[in-house]
Amino acid sequence: MILSGATIRDNLGENIIIDPFDERNLNPNSYNLTLHHELLTYEEVVLDMRKSNRVRRMVIPETGLVLKPNQLYLGRTRERTETHNLVPMIEGRSSIGRLGLFVHVTAGFGDVGFCGFWTLEIFAVQPIRIYPGVAICQIFFHQICGEITEYASDKYQHNRDIQPSLLFRELDPDAQVKDPQLPLDFGTERFD
Repeated sequence: MILSGATIRDNLGENIIIDPFDERNLNPNSYNLTLHHELLTYEEVVLDMRKSNRVRRMVIPETGLVLKPNQLYLGRTRERTETHNLVPMIEGRSSIGRLGLFVHVTAGFGDVGFCGFWTLEIFAVQPIRIYPGVAICQIFFHQICGEITEYASDKYQHNRDIQPSLLFRELDPDAQVKDPQLPLDFGTERFD
């Protein structure tokens, strides 16, 4: 069962946190999330699942930024969300989709207990100019049945920025020690 807009409002502060919250973004059964002013793109020609792939950060100016087709851009929402006892999901807004802009390639499904910003996997069918702060996607909430175990992964939980893929951590348990983009754990040996 999907929560109505009124039920989303009733759950604010308890099961749902949206920060900042703007009443104008509340829909009949969802809430519009807006686009942050930064994007990441991968610098590698071939992405490697077992490695931390290099990324380049870019700023979306107020005058807009033209996205190229066949290029993956990682963005994030301006809003930080927190969800308890419900399953959060995001989808692109129909007005955005009708311009040939996808806001997630596969990762629109959230986990109960997720806290943080939503990383968007942005893909354009043809060149399109985007703007910071535009209502880019909508979050909606499902009720969940059965015993709940909240999301607690150290990969994406409580993120503070756009999150490139951290799959390499699953495939190589020692990756955090070896990866120069991640902070070192000074309680373990250092490798020079």
